[in-house]
Amino acid sequence: MPSLAVVGAGLMGSGIAQVAAAAGYDVALQDVNEEQLSRALGDIESSLRRLEKKGKVTAEQVGQALARITTTTDLEEAARGADIVVEAVVEKLEIKQEVFRTLDRLCGPQTVLATNTSALPITQIAAVTEHPERVVGTHFFSPVPMMRLCEVVRGVKTSDETLARATAFAEDLGKTCVVVNRDIAGFVTTRLIVALSVEAVKLVESGVATAEDIDTACRLGFGHAMGPLETMDLTGIDVFVNASRNIYTDTADPKFHPPELSVRKAAAGELGRKSGKGWYDHS
Repeated sequence: MPSLAVVGAGLMGSGIAQVAAAAGYDVALQDVNEEQLSRALGDIESSLRRLEKKGKVTAEQVGQALARITTTTDLEEAARGADIVVEAVVEKLEIKQEVFRTLDRLCGPQTVLATNTSALPITQIAAVTEHPERVVGTHFFSPVPMMRLCEVVRGVKTSDETLARATAFAEDLGKTCVVVNRDIAGFVTTRLIVALSVEAVKLVESGVATAEDIDTACRLGFGHAMGPLETMDLTGIDVFVNASRNIYTDTADPKFHPPELSVRKAAAGELGRKSGKGWYDHS
């Protein structure tokens, strides 16, 4: 089984590490913060234990998966010898570019460099590397252990081999892949959910309906598992604001511009579940 490095031990990075380890990959999970790495390992074990209680994995499988994950704050240590590196750091272009500039220098030419971005163009991330043909988007969905979809996104210079290897990797993790052949900000799913979420925030902002009723309408009227505002609280209102801004910057289409209320909530630290308060109270 190929080896994997995951850069960034937040919600997405820890989820990717978990499903990869459960699928038999040896995983090096890297973050600049030791406390975050410790928290990520605790979250991964808690998630696996919940699956054990539901009878979806055995205690032995939980132990084996945890044993396959090592943690480090040293990016070079994590990336050295990895067949695939998945970056899952904050959704800011300049930060991702710095990570990929470093990975391009550390990793051999056969290593696939994947970004878990949900909205930033792959081509812009790859542009800072000497080998843009090995850079690809692998957009997993939160929570990664539960969500079955992965968008595999081709940058302008992504090679067919890289796209095929990234798709095979995601399928190894039990995901169903959709391939995005044109590298546009937001890809397919983020553009759809951002457009819906922008309108949902505007409806709350203008007093048309409550967050609860809007989410109920989407669940019961459209068959969505979660409403757009519930989803925003899960992933982070700051993540939504960044994603919508990125798409708006790329398209200048006003339907993607983040509404003022969401921007104010993000600025106030009302980010959703991770802060205890967003559209809903999670305390």
